Amino acid sequence: MTAKAREFLDFWIENSVHAAEQYGTPGASQDVAELARRCIEMAGQQGLTEQDLRDAAGDITDYVRIRLKAANRKEADRPK
Repeated sequence: MTAKAREFLDFWIENSVHAAEQYGTPGASQDVAELARRCIEMAGQQGLTEQDLRDAAGDITDYVRIRLKAANRKEADRPK
């Protein structure tokens, strides 16, 4: 199940975790707890448990926090 959970996480992060916009328009949610909750909820709809996600990526809140920071860092480094 770990491979399926990893696949889900990669897809979900790509489509659900977005940087705060740097040039005036608000980005997606920056609330890590809310994003983690949504991830776990959507995984459940795909037949994956929170434990499946943990087995694939460790603590889901920490995982989302790291990915969100990376997205924000990438956006901040983007040339104007």
